[in-house]
Amino acid sequence: MSSANAKGGKLVPALCNIVGTVILLSVIGFALAMAAPRFLGYDVYNIVSGSMEPKIPVGSVVYVEAVEPESIQKGDVIVFLSGESVIAHRVVENQTVEGKFTTKGDANAGEDMNDVEYAALVGRVAVHYPILGGLMEIYTSSVGKAYAICFAACGVMFHILAGRLRARRRTQSE
Repeated sequence: MSSANAKGGKLVPALCNIVGTVILLSVIGFALAMAAPRFLGYDVYNIVSGSMEPKIPVGSVVYVEAVEPESIQKGDVIVFLSGESVIAHRVVENQTVEGKFTTKGDANAGEDMNDVEYAALVGRVAVHYPILGGLMEIYTSSVGKAYAICFAACGVMFHILAGRLRARRRTQSE
């Protein structure tokens, strides 16, 4: 067996292992980015409107921590329920005596028409990540879950292929 063939015989399995590992780590990493915050007590929401742009663009994901309404400060971004919708807006004023917030979307010209009752508060935005919300929406759909499973299976197949190539190389060298 030539020296070049021996090197190539090691390179292809090593590349298969690397590609398989990268694929598996990306699937696991993205799943953890979506699931871990929930275990740490955060709610996770996808931003679907431009009312908080440019600070929080459409397609961002926000991690929301539960807090006491009285601890909310002017300038904090809160998430609250409005009918069937979940909204993220900035607090203009916390009216502690009345038990409500005056809010405004950063991109909106004026304050929101209706104040937000303390009972509607979901929590305060702890952190947000642009683009991740769009990926989260895809990943959590039925088709996205199927793609994630197929993508992970490809990673496993690369590892299996690497093992078979190494085994074949060992049998050829014996």
